Amino acid sequence: MSFSLCPERKFDSVTQITPELLRALGVELLILDVDNTIAPYKTLTLEEPVLAWARGLQEAGVRLFIVSNNKGERPEVFASLLRVPYIKRAGKPSPRGVREALRLSGTAPERAALAGDQIYTDTLAANLAGVHMLLVEPIRFTNVLLAVRYFFELPFRHGKRNL
Repeated sequence: MSFSLCPERKFDSVTQITPELLRALGVELLILDVDNTIAPYKTLTLEEPVLAWARGLQEAGVRLFIVSNNKGERPEVFASLLRVPYIKRAGKPSPRGVREALRLSGTAPERAALAGDQIYTDTLAANLAGVHMLLVEPIRFTNVLLAVRYFFELPFRHGKRNL
């Protein structure tokens, strides 16, 4: 467990996270953030490349689990589309939601990774829970406040680039 704001690896898109990489890290459970990681804010659909990527991971034996701070219907909608369990109102950066996903899935922290787009919530929660952190670039900036928040994350967004 570490109070680090630095991700382990960085990707331009969640779809760049491959089964081969996860196998090399010893990861069997990939915990997914929702907003700006697998779907833009305010949408209730997943684009076909994300759906195909998720199916490919599942076919390769990687289990998926959604952990989101979102309080609305989006985590449940996306969990239904992907046919995976979910936790909403996770309270990230607290590691509580990530640890609950580990408990429910019966997975040790070192066998799990979290894919998310934010440093101050996703990365901190992953590092505090002791899981691998795979930072992805946000899908889309929808407002000025998000752009400002990402600007303040820039010093920490230097994780190992894996392209």
